Amino acid sequence: MSNTATAAAAAAVDSVSADELTAKAVHKRYEGLVMVRNKAIKGKGAWYWVHLEPMLAHNTDTGLPKAVKLRCSLCDAVFSASNPSRTASEHLKRGTCPNFNSLAQPISSVSPSPPPQSIAPTPSNRKRSSSAVTISAAGGGLSGSASVSGGSYQVAPLTIVDPSRFCAELSYPAAATTVVTASAGSFAPQHHHHLVLSGGKEDLGALAMLEDSVKKLKSPKTSPGPTLNKMQIECAFDFLADWVYESCGSVSFSSLEHPKFRAFLNQVGLPPVSRREFTGSRLDIKHEEVKAESEARIRDAMFFQIASDGWRIKSSGTGEQNLVNLTVNLPNGTSLYRRAVFLNGSVPSNYAEEVFWETITGICGNAVQQCVGIVADKFSGKALRNLENQHHWMVNLSCQFQGFSSLIKDFSKDLALFKTVTENSLKLANFVNNTTQIRNSFNKYLLQEGASAGLFHVPLHGHESWNWDTLYAMMDDLLQSAQALQLAFEETYKVVSLEDPAAREVLEITRDLGFWNELEAVHSLVKLIKDMAQEIETERPLVGQCLPLWDELRAKVRDWCSKFNVAEGPVEKVIERRFKKNYHPAWAAAFILDPLYLIRDASGKYLPPFKCLTPEQEKDVDKLITRLVSREEAHIALMELMKWRTEGLDPVYARAVQMRERDPITGKMRIANPQSSRLVWETYLSEFKSLGKVAVRLIFLHATSCGFKCNWSLLRWVGAHGHSRVGMDRAQKLIFIAAHSKLERREFASDEEKDAELFALANGEDDVLNEVLVETSSV
Repeated sequence: MSNTATAAAAAAVDSVSADELTAKAVHKRYEGLVMVRNKAIKGKGAWYWVHLEPMLAHNTDTGLPKAVKLRCSLCDAVFSASNPSRTASEHLKRGTCPNFNSLAQPISSVSPSPPPQSIAPTPSNRKRSSSAVTISAAGGGLSGSASVSGGSYQVAPLTIVDPSRFCAELSYPAAATTVVTASAGSFAPQHHHHLVLSGGKEDLGALAMLEDSVKKLKSPKTSPGPTLNKMQIECAFDFLADWVYESCGSVSFSSLEHPKFRAFLNQVGLPPVSRREFTGSRLDIKHEEVKAESEARIRDAMFFQIASDGWRIKSSGTGEQNLVNLTVNLPNGTSLYRRAVFLNGSVPSNYAEEVFWETITGICGNAVQQCVGIVADKFSGKALRNLENQHHWMVNLSCQFQGFSSLIKDFSKDLALFKTVTENSLKLANFVNNTTQIRNSFNKYLLQEGASAGLFHVPLHGHESWNWDTLYAMMDDLLQSAQALQLAFEETYKVVSLEDPAAREVLEITRDLGFWNELEAVHSLVKLIKDMAQEIETERPLVGQCLPLWDELRAKVRDWCSKFNVAEGPVEKVIERRFKKNYHPAWAAAFILDPLYLIRDASGKYLPPFKCLTPEQEKDVDKLITRLVSREEAHIALMELMKWRTEGLDPVYARAVQMRERDPITGKMRIANPQSSRLVWETYLSEFKSLGKVAVRLIFLHATSCGFKCNWSLLRWVGAHGHSRVGMDRAQKLIFIAAHSKLERREFASDEEKDAELFALANGEDDVLNEVLVETSSV
């Protein structure tokens, strides 16, 4: 009896554990589908996810989830989640959903028109597909239809051509089976006729054009598309022009006169457009509208910051052509494009200084104190410092994205680990790329692993020390294909080593476990820095966040040293040198004055984080505040600073400023109202007359110069036609319009980057779905 009870209890436990495992797997699958749907809604996935919503089906006995379903948001129907693509095809595309047809369907979801019915071709032993043509005559006229396998052509009507009329001696293979019928006593032979046009299948398209011309002549009043009034046509062209301008070179103006695009315009009832109009009067009008709007918004602001990037020369494929962007950052968090400067090579710092000052005076005239400062990706040691020394109210900063990115080059110069790994990686990659036997064997094993075959990324000879994007890609290639490399060398090393003694050295590198560990360590550190730099570029932090960012970097690097057994001393020395090169006293002052960083003490007060500063940084705060106010106000500002240090901010207002909410797209916690830090100083803390003026001018400053990214297509054009004054004027207007639109939408990636991300994620949805299905297939 006791054995039976024990067995029953064990069975119950097994059942419970099985249910829990099932629920866990189902929930993971549900989360995967939700992630795929969220990406699709942002434009990085299939169109049907807008209408299909994942949901959990629960077990009525245990309450645990037992399956994942898809619910149609249009009709509330529920389906299995095993194959979302098939569900979309059967439920949405084929018209099963009663509410889907009333919506505007994406082009990709519209099924092609069914081909006309035709008589099946005569069976043949040849594998080449043949055409089927059906011809009918009625009322004494000849009419018909022709369809080519594969849906390439649809011709109606079709005239019979006898090839024997043109060449009686040549024998044409049977390419089509024709049936001719007649009614009302017209010409109508009922026998099969093998039709071959003298030009082959390509003649069917020309024949269709001929018949189309005949139809137009017979009924010239028919219109192929809808009829639009003048206002609708002008509105449509305004939208089209905005899209072309905002693409900034991705869409060629010549493509507006492409025959296919003109056919599209004709199909939707629009007249042809002229590229001259789009690059002439319409471009001028649009530029004036955008410029007037931008200048009005700048006039409304009490002060502003200039941001400038692009001073570091990058090759654009047609010489060293670079675009320098000058942007205006306003206190309310918006950024407005100001002007573009094209460079043909490196420029001296005094030239950059002149450009900065011309931009400032062009905005505010003689009221230059409206410009609080400049943030730029270069010239922090000369041009920016000179302007700051000449104008005491300015705070000129170096770009933090550039500072973090430069750390990689610093490590490559000063850390022996980087030098050793780089040297051995280059030896290994170059040897595989240049040795046929190894390369063929390596590609064979790569294909067996399901990877794509190819060469390793290797920087150009002589540029290895600074081209770290390519070096990082090379290291990534080596780590991803480590197993295939070792198998390839074990298979071919005997043959190769006899021909090339250098192969033995490379073989020893592949067999050295220390090399792979060091390679992983270097790759990991570079990835850590690149990820932080990428986040800085995306988030565009303000100056008060600089000190916390560098503290975060130090903590992550210490963890990296501990993980890979690397001495912390040399690494920290490199970081500190770069920190001091980028540091500005405004970092510490903004960190102290921004209510976002107030710390609650034991008594419940929210006080500025002075304890997080070094003694030197505390002195920097005092010096900067006294520099930014007049001599008469200096002692008042310092007294107010002491009051701020001891009293802080009312807890209610402090919590309101620091309130966070989850971003619905990224899932990250963000400040609910980023402008509240400045608004608190201008309203609740208005008693701090002198210190408040410093605070509102400091805490809104951007710490990065990252902004608009121009497409390479336009830069290539500028590099080739920079001598044309009219062309450069049009390029300036085009860039201004595009940049204004992208900054307004806070869209900082170029079209090339977005396309690369799209292609990289082309199979991402399938990968996630497959992973979810594989992991839950055993449930």
